[in-house]
Amino acid sequence: MDGDYVIGGVFSIHHYVQTVEHNYTTMPGPLKSTGSINGRGLRFSRAMVFAIEEINNSTKLLPGIRLGYQIYDSCASVPMAVHVAFQLSNGLDPEFYTSENCSKSGMVMAVVGTSGSTPSISISHIIGSFNIPQVSHFATCACLSDKRQYPNFFRTIPSDHFQAAALAKLVKHFGWTWIGAVRSDSDYGNNGMASFLYAADKEGICVEYTESFYRTNPRSRIQRVADVIRRSTSVVVVAFVSSGDMMILVEELSRKPSPPRQWIGSESWVTHPDMLSFTFCAGTVGFGIQKSIIPGLRNFLLDLSPTKVAASPILTEFWESAFNCRLEKSAATDKNVCAGTEDWQKLQNPYTDTSQLRITNIVYKAVYAIAHAIHNVVCQETNSTTQCDRLNGTEPKQVLTHLKKVNFSQNGYHVSFDANGDPVATYELVNWQKSESGSIVLVTVGQYDASLPLGQEFHINRNITWVEGRTQVPVSVCTDSCPKGTHKVLHKGKPICCYDCVPCPEGEISNATDSTDCFPCPNEFWPNAEKDTCFPKPVEFLSFSEILGVILATSSVGGACLAIITAIIFFQHRTSPIVRANNSELSFLLLFSLTLCFLCSLTFIGAPSEWSCMLRHTAFGITFVLCISCVLGKTMVVLMAFKATLPGSNVMKWFGPTQQRMTVLSFTFIQVVICTVWLIVSPRFPMKNFTIYKERIILECALGSAIGFWAVLGYIGLLAVFCFVLAVLARKLPDNFNEAKFITFSMLIFCAVWITFIPAYVSSPGKFTVAVEIFAILASSFGLILCIFAPKCFIILFKPEKNTKKHLMNKNQS
Repeated sequence: MDGDYVIGGVFSIHHYVQTVEHNYTTMPGPLKSTGSINGRGLRFSRAMVFAIEEINNSTKLLPGIRLGYQIYDSCASVPMAVHVAFQLSNGLDPEFYTSENCSKSGMVMAVVGTSGSTPSISISHIIGSFNIPQVSHFATCACLSDKRQYPNFFRTIPSDHFQAAALAKLVKHFGWTWIGAVRSDSDYGNNGMASFLYAADKEGICVEYTESFYRTNPRSRIQRVADVIRRSTSVVVVAFVSSGDMMILVEELSRKPSPPRQWIGSESWVTHPDMLSFTFCAGTVGFGIQKSIIPGLRNFLLDLSPTKVAASPILTEFWESAFNCRLEKSAATDKNVCAGTEDWQKLQNPYTDTSQLRITNIVYKAVYAIAHAIHNVVCQETNSTTQCDRLNGTEPKQVLTHLKKVNFSQNGYHVSFDANGDPVATYELVNWQKSESGSIVLVTVGQYDASLPLGQEFHINRNITWVEGRTQVPVSVCTDSCPKGTHKVLHKGKPICCYDCVPCPEGEISNATDSTDCFPCPNEFWPNAEKDTCFPKPVEFLSFSEILGVILATSSVGGACLAIITAIIFFQHRTSPIVRANNSELSFLLLFSLTLCFLCSLTFIGAPSEWSCMLRHTAFGITFVLCISCVLGKTMVVLMAFKATLPGSNVMKWFGPTQQRMTVLSFTFIQVVICTVWLIVSPRFPMKNFTIYKERIILECALGSAIGFWAVLGYIGLLAVFCFVLAVLARKLPDNFNEAKFITFSMLIFCAVWITFIPAYVSSPGKFTVAVEIFAILASSFGLILCIFAPKCFIILFKPEKNTKKHLMNKNQS
């Protein structure tokens, strides 16, 4: 239709172009469409006509200006799109300008279309040279946002850059980390899939395979793609495919049953009405352009009389295809003549289906965007009226400039372009659900708005039906999620989504699923059995409440009681010869020191404190030295007593009671000095030992100074060895009751106990170190009291006839 300003339109009304054999010897014939007519593409072209007629009837937009149109069929083919682009560009040729047509009504001011990214790229390169703006309704390739290559390109459909990000967020939202991907081998599919794979990688999604194909590929190629889908382990398949390509792939998949697959579709095919016939794809989820309402469009589409149809070859073809008849003057001879009364209202066809106006509204908005740009060029507002000039010599370049600035709303839908010529990206999340009749219907289940803040773009407002009618979200992972207490170990050479779940090492936990690493518990904590929580480590020390502590404490108290009872017996019989003969003063002092030795072991039991740690070894060291000093004094008394019996000996004068007391005090004082220096320089202190056991804390007393500790023990050992040597020397001295023999045996036990104590003490872990030390104290103490005092108590209590001076002085009895 002619007009003051002409708008071009390019739509895929057919899907195929007749193949032309080039022999390079003759001029090739014109390109011709083949195959059945695409009712949806025809509806898009008719929507453009409807919008132009609506604008021409408007008193607010371009008043007094009549828009015309030139609409072409690109047949979804690049060669045909190039051919159409040159036809649109020829509107600038001089032959169009005559003296009668000074308004340049034949000039194309802008182009709407085409229905695909690759054909749009071809058209943009050609008409861009003439600064003719192009507003596409279906070219979504993100590459077209590059203004350096496509300065004249605009679109009213969102870029695939936003759709790819939305699809990646959708896959991530439902927890799918192992997916397959197929794409059209075209600019739309390749660029869209590249954007999706980039977004999916950032979301941590792994792709098992990515396959490409095109509808003109041999069937073997399509079969190979279908076989890959059938053999794959991923349940979810993301398809960035044009509707024409997807139709061929799904037809191939329908020939041979495949495992259930959850399809995630791009807007190109997921809302295409022809695709809904494949019921095995029920449950498909994808993004579509928002559904809309265009008042008056349906009546316009159905207002086709035979006269109007006969004037258009395309409408004629569509009429004859829809009603299976032929119009008069038609080339079709194998059909009956149409009656002319066919009812469009009853026709079920994508052309007449206005229940899902999505891309149709995009076409409608594209026409209005161009009209607003032309309006801003040729019209001026004066005194509340709009004046438009038909003869101002408008160039497409001016329309191109004003297209960048358009900002309006039409039927409640906002239209504007950003710096890249893209609109605000908004999508509907659609789901293929089976109706009661068994057919598939499109159901809107959510929204996506890229203009909203990060994390708020995605919203689902109703339940989704999944593959095979399931209500549970299907699982598509390479490896199941690693539970708490484990971490992921990747397989070499495989995607990050394929891994083994390995339990955390000892002492480490993971408290989240799919943890990439485990982290250690703090020093005072240890993992539970599941290794998902840190619990405080149990604190271990030798306590009075445990069996071992009770046994040792009882033995200690029992030993002290035994020493006290022995002292009582000796006190009651202090005038008896056997008590007087064995230096009763040293005997009582020895029993007192043994009582302290038994009781000092109690300081080793219980939780270590600052005072108990300092008291333990000082009390032990001093009392034991006091004990050994008494034994040493008794041994020296025996030696001196027998030396005094020799003629002319005056030894006992030099080792009387006073000298004996001084000897004991001197030896003890040395130990007191050692212990005092130890406590002043580096005393023992309580500490938590984390090294012996990893899973529990040993509460113990640190040595403070190792030199001080071994000096105390070494001094005790030195006195014990000295006492042992003297006792051995006196063991064969004549007497009926030579105490040196019993002292020798007691010191032999004492030395044996403490010699074995050293390796046992060093090698015993935790609280058993303390137990070994207590055992050594008790064993040596019992050894002394039993070996030295038990024989005497036996004679006092059970053999009183031997407790006489005569018996003791009888040297002939053995």
